[in-house]
Order: sequence, then C-alpha cells, then structure tokens
Amino acid sequence: MAASASKCSSIARYMEIEPANHSLSSPTAITKQAIRFANHKYQEFGSLSMNGCGGVHHITPIGTVETRTYPEAPTPATATHRLNSAIFDLKSDPPSFSSGIIRLEVPIRQQIGALDWLRSQTQTLLPRLFFSGRDSSSVPHIDHPSNGNGHSAQNHEQKLLSVAGLGSAVSFHNRDPFSLDHWRSIKRFLSKRSPLIRAYGAIRFDARSNISYEWKAFGSFYFMVPQVEFDEFEGNSMIAATIAWDNGLSRTYREAIAALEATMCHVSSIVQRLNGDTPLTVVLHQTHVPNKKSWDSAVKRALDMINGKSSSLVKVVLARSSRILTTSEIDPLMWLTCLQVEGDNAYQFCLQPPGSAAFIGNTPEQLFYRHRLSICSEALAATRARGRSESLDLQAGLDLLSSPKDHHEFAVVRECIRRKLESVCSSTVMEPKKALRKLRRVQHLYARLSGTLQKEDDEFQMLTSLHPTPAVCGHPMEEARDLISETGPVGWFGGAESEFAVGIRSALVGKGLGALLYAGTGIVDGSNSALEWQELDLKTSQFTKLMDFEAPLIAAIREKIEL
Repeated sequence: MAASASKCSSIARYMEIEPANHSLSSPTAITKQAIRFANHKYQEFGSLSMNGCGGVHHITPIGTVETRTYPEAPTPATATHRLNSAIFDLKSDPPSFSSGIIRLEVPIRQQIGALDWLRSQTQTLLPRLFFSGRDSSSVPHIDHPSNGNGHSAQNHEQKLLSVAGLGSAVSFHNRDPFSLDHWRSIKRFLSKRSPLIRAYGAIRFDARSNISYEWKAFGSFYFMVPQVEFDEFEGNSMIAATIAWDNGLSRTYREAIAALEATMCHVSSIVQRLNGDTPLTVVLHQTHVPNKKSWDSAVKRALDMINGKSSSLVKVVLARSSRILTTSEIDPLMWLTCLQVEGDNAYQFCLQPPGSAAFIGNTPEQLFYRHRLSICSEALAATRARGRSESLDLQAGLDLLSSPKDHHEFAVVRECIRRKLESVCSSTVMEPKKALRKLRRVQHLYARLSGTLQKEDDEFQMLTSLHPTPAVCGHPMEEARDLISETGPVGWFGGAESEFAVGIRSALVGKGLGALLYAGTGIVDGSNSALEWQELDLKTSQFTKLMDFEAPLIAAIREKIEL
C-alpha cells in the first residue's frame, strides 16, 4: 500500500569525470588503516582522531595554528588531486612543533552545494557533519589573511553559506557537563588568523540527567574539527583537509597524517547536484512521549505551578519526543535536502559521531552569534500557523501580535535574554522590540538583541548563561528545567567568531531506530493543552510531511490476511 517512489536522480553534474586512476597517481598512498575499514558499511574514522579534552592540556598553548591556501582549481576532482599532493608535501616536510593544527585548502571555481558534496560520497564516513546558516544576509563575511607560508591566500571577503565535513582531525567530547576547561580545550586549537578552522558540534540540553541509549555517542557534548571539509561560498566553493596533533595527548604528527590519508582515499571527487524528491516512507508505528493523556497532565501540573502562590515560575517549555518506525531506512541527508525547501530563515544541521544515529534539524532559533567582541541573540516565542491565503496569513499575524497570552510568553523570553546580555556586555541594544518572524509553516513573535562583550573570554559565560533560554526551558530556569530534557544548542566555535542555534526542532535518525522527532512549546498562564499539542504537530510537520501515515490501513490488511 506504500506510495510508489523513485530514487533521487541527478539533475546536473558539476564536473566531467577525470581518468579513473587520477587519485592513484597521487603521491598519497593508501594506508593500512584505510584497508582495515574496507569491509565496513560505515567507515568510522573518528576512532583515529584524538580527544582534545584529554587531561589538562588546555592550559598549554598549541605549537602552531595555520592555514595554507593553494591555487584555485576548475573542478572538485582537480581540487582533490591538488589537495592530495599538498598532503604528501606536508608528510615529506613535517613541522618541528610537538603540537599543532594545519588546514590545507584549495578553492574551486564553481559554486557547489556542500550538502550535494556530502551526499555524493559513495561511502558513509563517520563522523560527519553539515551546517548551514539561515540566509546569506545573516552569514558573516570571512576575510582570509595572509598565511605567511609562501602560498597564495584569498584576500577578498566571501560569504560562507554551508559546510560539510568527514572524519575528525580532533574531536572534543566528554560525559561530564560542558565546562570552562572544555571550552578552553576547544579554543586552544583555534585562531583568528585561521578563521575557517572551526569546531562544529552540539551540547546536551541538561547534562545532569541520564543520557538515553540513542544519545550515548554524543555524551554531554560533542565537537569536531573535520579532517576533510567542503565549504560552499557565494560564488565559489572550497575543499580542505586539516591535520591536528599533540604529543601530550598521545597523538603524533605521523599518526595524524596517516589518519588523514585514510580518510582522503575514501573521499569521492565526483559531485552531483541531487534533487529533493524523496520516496514516501510508510509509517508502521508512531508513539509520543509523553502521550496525549500524560501531556494534558503535564500541562496541568505546569499551570498549577505557574499559578501557585509560592511559585516564581512564569513559563515552562514542555517538550515531546515522537518515535516513528518506518518500512524502510530513512536517509538523514535526504531528509536534510528536503528540509532546505522549508525556507532560508532557518539553520540546517546534521551531526553524526561514530557509532551513532544522525542528529538533524531545521530550526529558525538563534542562540547567539559572536564576532570578536560583538554578540547578538534573538528572542523567538509564541506560534501561529501560516494562513492559506494572504489575507488569512495577515489576520493570523495580527492575532499573534495582539494576543495578551502570546505577548506574555514572548516578553518572558525577551526580557530574560536582555538581562543576561546586560550582565556580560558593556552596552546592549534591542531592535526590533517585537515583530513577526514568518517561516514557511509557522510564524512567531521576534526581537533581536545585541551587545558588546567586555572581553572575548566572556563567550563561555554568554553560552552557559543563554543555554537554555526561556524559549526552550522556561523562567526561572532552575525551576523550569526540571520538567524537560534532551536536545540542546548546535553550532560552531571559531577563532574570532562563534554561532549557535537552538536544536529543539530536530530529529535523531538512524538504522533500526527510525526517527525520533523533537519539538517543544511554551506554557504560560492561559495556555490550552489541546492547542499546545496541535502546535507540536505543526512544528514537526516539516518532518512528517516526508512520510506516508498509513499504519492503520496496513494493520487492517495484515489482520485480514491472518484471518
């Protein structure tokens, strides 16, 4: 009874296939480590990388952080060949430092989608990641400084649109809650002079609670600097390889080079632009945690606490996890491709550590963005569906703007973020104070807040202060967070910049797991349990639209066959 489906087909090819042996003619040899993984469907190269959070090495400056930029190539295949040659040169002439991180990058004349590159890889190498900004106007400008290594650098500003990565040059993970020492361990490998060396990852919402089986590989946090990275810019693109080593972390330069070679010999240089047509996946079973009855009880409990005479609680966000089992395995990158049509005003992300399901999402909610001392955040709360016509959409927006209950929910979020910015920043600005943020399926109340940090190290204080915001937790935070768990911020740290999104509108997708969908909604005085449940359905509809909910019909057919 499943709807007939066709696989994604190539609608364009970015390059002509070069001679099949071009990669073998590269001076980069196939290493024993690569052969060892040859029979695995998922090549887990994360086990070959070092954990940068080991020991107390965050207090010792790293020996060198540098970027080497090579001449522009016309195609991904030529760029990959050139990158392999650069890796061979690096292997032949090792630096004298006992620790360091070096990025080798080759610009490509064509603008090629980072997600297209990731989907074109014939083998699934883990860990892998994808991160895309919301729209080009909100993406910061990247200026490549002179690298001082005799290689030509890009001196013009570019807009980095999206990033895809395979393998891990260095990862940062721990089961303990994310701390200042962990943050320093990450920042140790970053530099303002190498702005595209970034650590991408996610932090768990509430590290105090037990980690469920599905999330074990993520720990309390998981970040990675990709071994092989594909960057999509406005107008062109780039492929890069990064090597990181530290003798103090039992990771030698020789081992790091061998691990990079192992990843590179599995990287495909053929890139196809794939469309977003996805086969409809029939849902066999769907469960919600909490279920509707428990949800009603949770909302009642929250309202009782909010309205209690001795309680200071004014808002709590209740989250729902929906487990969906399907007739066929869900491709997380296919889902992510389909989510891109949801609009430009959202972050798309995928993070998949070794031995884990993929954490993917499409979220409009920015936690913060920092550029040197400048920092900004957003308040986003209260929800209405988009209208089916222009007039109905206008009416829904006006209703949202004039609703006392929704204004109260939004004001709690906005004022809390404002106070947290003011506690760290020397000056703050709020503009606009309240407006509509319209997405493809929903619209929210929105305000933008910005400030100036007194020192860049205040970034950690800002992150831990804003996470979780009242938009995804409640207010006061300590009282509200006891009612929720699971997903947290997703983003990246850089030398001069950092950016994080709120990962609540997300899914965990994996083999044998199906999909776990996550969404939350704010409960304040005046909230209605049934309407809030409908809001959760609306927020997860970007995922459920990709599936065919025929479980009752399938069950009836099976029952008839058995009879």
